[in-house]
Amino acid sequence: MLKQDVAQAVMAEALKTGGDFAEIFLEDRLNNNIQMLSGKVESVNSRRLHGAGVRVFHGLQGVYVYTNDTSLEGMLACARRAASAIDGQKHCAAQGLMWSETPTVHPIAEMPNQVKSSRKVEKIKAAQAVLKDTAEIVQASINYMDSVQRVWIANSEGLFTSDTRVYTRFSVGAIASNGTENQTGSCSPGGMQGFEIFDSTIDPEAVAREAAHQAVTMLHAPDCPAGQMPVVIGNGFGGVIFHEACGHSLEATSVAVGNSEMCGKLGQKVAAECVTAIDDGTIPNEWGSLNIDDEGTPTTRLVLIENGILKNYMIDKLNARRMQMPITGSGRRQGYMFAPTSRMRNTYIAAGQDDDDEMIATMGDGLYAKSMGGGSVEPTTGKFNFAVNEGYLVKDGKIVHPVRGASLIGRGSEILLKIDRVGKDMKMAQGMCGSLSGSVPTNVGQPMIRVSSMTVGGR
Repeated sequence: MLKQDVAQAVMAEALKTGGDFAEIFLEDRLNNNIQMLSGKVESVNSRRLHGAGVRVFHGLQGVYVYTNDTSLEGMLACARRAASAIDGQKHCAAQGLMWSETPTVHPIAEMPNQVKSSRKVEKIKAAQAVLKDTAEIVQASINYMDSVQRVWIANSEGLFTSDTRVYTRFSVGAIASNGTENQTGSCSPGGMQGFEIFDSTIDPEAVAREAAHQAVTMLHAPDCPAGQMPVVIGNGFGGVIFHEACGHSLEATSVAVGNSEMCGKLGQKVAAECVTAIDDGTIPNEWGSLNIDDEGTPTTRLVLIENGILKNYMIDKLNARRMQMPITGSGRRQGYMFAPTSRMRNTYIAAGQDDDDEMIATMGDGLYAKSMGGGSVEPTTGKFNFAVNEGYLVKDGKIVHPVRGASLIGRGSEILLKIDRVGKDMKMAQGMCGSLSGSVPTNVGQPMIRVSSMTVGGR
């Protein structure tokens, strides 16, 4: 843990060369992971991460140094190293620390690090039994993961607090084969929950069936035709389109330095009127939720786009200085080895009023992208390219057959304006998002939506 007198001494050392803000982030984390490959438990791993980082600001300059020596001597040395990069004229004193208890909205019923490995393996075996009995599934990888992270945060503005984050996730990857070619399917639900997640949210057998269904369906699917066409994107993981094609462009990480297509567009129309998009870290027990961010700021529900109008950016402390705008509780980092920056939490397109069946029935010829995969985006231009994990060809408003090898290509700002239907059933899906401050848990979500026209890559 971080003691108050230690934190006060370390910050005083960090500010000696003229810094105007100092911060300490101390982390103690226990990760557990069990992996089964093709019916055999291959590994059972436990890993502890422990360390601290010291950050110093001088105007718009930020310096970050970290160490795994959290003794007073080790942290003072870390602070001196950070301070050595600052050449200020005025010495600032840290305010006296005042302890603040962090209230939690994410109750945990059964701490996963106190659950025997045999109970965790039982969940894996239940999923394996489904895959073993599914024709054409030739190989599978099943992973169980839990993490308990305790953090302490103190800064020169007097903040002194701590938080505990508990995550549990279950992942199945399946490979289907006909002897000459393979196709894959995956499903990876999780949450900011303990082992009780298997009583309420995760059914290992259902997860396995979903992964197997996706792999087998794509194995028998012909190649997707390419061209410009209307596209209906399914709920849940379909939200990765907004996350990548627009969400990153709304992070201050890009906006504050002018590397975003959304720079200077607050109050302007950036999407169709039927689109409202939200980044919400307050949803109880969701994968991307927090009590406080990694700068100690209480998390928030932030409306990014309302009825097509850009309302907010996601802003951390350092970029708030650069942009001269308030922070939004969006400062996140993978762990003590990373300085925080603005990141998404649970980011989704809000539910609309349109009927799912109607949007397919009236789309003519096009593509139904039921489930999305990975992709890439350039925040400066908003150009993206995403794989479709499970897609279906639509002819004259009717789903004809599955297709494989489809990809969606476009530019975020253009696609947002071409959304002409937003369904009623919003769902979320779990993922890990990588950026300057490492990899963090994020949810993507949306109801079913329709884009009137976009480029579909295929054959």
